[in-house]
Amino acid sequence: MSKMIQALLTGMLMAFILDFFLFLGIKTNYIDAYGIDLYYNILFADNQNIYIYALLSFILGYTLIYHSAKLALTLFALLSLLVLSTLYAPIGHSVGEAVLMKRDVSLQTNKYSYHGNILYEGRKTITFYDYKIDKTLHLDKNKIKGEY
Repeated sequence: MSKMIQALLTGMLMAFILDFFLFLGIKTNYIDAYGIDLYYNILFADNQNIYIYALLSFILGYTLIYHSAKLALTLFALLSLLVLSTLYAPIGHSVGEAVLMKRDVSLQTNKYSYHGNILYEGRKTITFYDYKIDKTLHLDKNKIKGEY
């Protein structure tokens, strides 16, 4: 039983390290590039997928505790290279777009209609790039009608 708990905790730590650098690359090369005012902690907490994190924790911990250390270190090194590649601007920007951006969205408020891309959907506001006016807008989520 203690070996299983050790595998889970070790896997969680290793997955946390990988997640940290993934979100650091997104923050540096996507969020900051668009000038979105957002703290790293909020980005990390709001966009963390618990299912992927749990699966990665299980795989890494199981591999390290129940298989050879060489296999576990090779797997962790490969995953680290993939995750650290988000610190390179073009890759980090592309990953940020894939994870956070919603393309060709129409939003409606009481007075105006907007058509463009949702760059980031926060807790209270939506950072939106409008095609017509060629400008980034910060819209209050409570004033938007319908689904988006």
